[in-house]
Amino acid sequence: MQQSFGNGRPTAAPSGGRGATSVTSFGLLDDVRRQLGHALDFTGLGPVEAPFRVAAKWPGAQLRSYHPRTGAAGPVLLLLPAPIKRAYIWDLLPQVSVVRHCLSRGLRVFLLEWLDPAPSEDALGLADYADRLPLAALDVISAETGCAAALLAGHSLGGTLAAIFASLRPERVGGLVLIEAPLAFGASEAGPLARGIDAMPHARELRALAGSPVPGSFLGFLAISALPQTFLLQRWSDLAASLADPLATAVHVRVERWTLDELAMPGALFEDVFEQLYREDRFRAGTLEVSEDRLTGATRLQCPVLAVVNTSGQVVPPTSLVAVLGAIPELRLRTLYYEGGRGSALDHVGPLVAPLAHEVHWPQIVEWVGQCWSES
Repeated sequence: MQQSFGNGRPTAAPSGGRGATSVTSFGLLDDVRRQLGHALDFTGLGPVEAPFRVAAKWPGAQLRSYHPRTGAAGPVLLLLPAPIKRAYIWDLLPQVSVVRHCLSRGLRVFLLEWLDPAPSEDALGLADYADRLPLAALDVISAETGCAAALLAGHSLGGTLAAIFASLRPERVGGLVLIEAPLAFGASEAGPLARGIDAMPHARELRALAGSPVPGSFLGFLAISALPQTFLLQRWSDLAASLADPLATAVHVRVERWTLDELAMPGALFEDVFEQLYREDRFRAGTLEVSEDRLTGATRLQCPVLAVVNTSGQVVPPTSLVAVLGAIPELRLRTLYYEGGRGSALDHVGPLVAPLAHEVHWPQIVEWVGQCWSES
């Protein structure tokens, strides 16, 4: 799907379609929820995205570029969303858009957008999402900008992928912004989500139950099973807190619309995340098997790191970042503490969309990115 500069995003599913997942009840639920989201778009409750073009496309992903091919300068930033729902959570509304915030301060912004995997892409795993595809994206970025390295920013599991990539290819990463990104997955650090996953059957059994690629609705079901307070009740309390604030209400309803945009996960990646990361905590241990002949771990991180920690986070408790990063010798680490803000619906995405986060934290994040770039 090549696209020139323009607002919005495709309303149809990316090429490849839902594939085999649609034959399962969870796959059908994905389709129903997505159609409901499209209906909300027609009422004006969809995202309002910045113009972008598709600079490159591969099986499973495409690279968004938010600036012209020539004539731009400034730090180069590659955004890595979590491979669970659509990437526009980084660009939800102009007032709370990470993309626009960075562009307005002179950054050259790219985003690696994960696409719904076709059945033929079910074998894509960590070797693809944490190495091959980010590397391919950086090669395209290098050809456009003349910069061999870039700064990476990732939220949630997208931050985990960014950290794994940086540990594998330190020469291509000038700095890391990790936003609510789990790095330690043991029950004592990763909290109730890790404990819930540990109590579940092996990922192979779950794939057999849900269908593969693994439907997004099934991933949501697993998350709600582990953390009902966070993924259900918290949304109602945030709505009540937001009603007196028009911007917070506008953000809240669009986050709710975003939750309907399910993204399936390749079966191989699902197994890697479920077993190698969560159940076995291999990234912290230094035994993460990205491919048959490549092991890596968090202690191999060399670039400066800015960690955005949610002080009340349940999906990613603070210890999941702090315990790992604080133990890496000589790591240049800065930590920002996000303490919540109304409008986010889900506290886990608050650092990306809460009005307070854009008022307080994102100016500091962009300043840090600029400092890293000037020192590299």
